[in-house]
Amino acid sequence: MQFDSISDFLNMGGYAFFVWLSYGVTFFCLSVLIITSARKKRKVLIEIAKKMNREERLKETRSTKS
Repeated sequence: MQFDSISDFLNMGGYAFFVWLSYGVTFFCLSVLIITSARKKRKVLIEIAKKMNREERLKETRSTKS
C-alpha cells in the first residue's frame, strides 16, 4: 500500500485506531516481558551467588573444626 502523505500513512486508510492500538499493545507486552525477564534473571543470579557463598562458608567452618 502506498501513501501520498504522512497524514494518509498515520490514518491507515481509516483503520488507524486499530492498527496503532495493536502496535501499542504489542510493544507494551514485549516491554513488560523483557523487563520482567531481566529482573527475574538478576534475582536468580543473586540467589545463586548467596548459595555459593553460604556453601563456601560451610566448607571453611568444617575444615577449621577438623
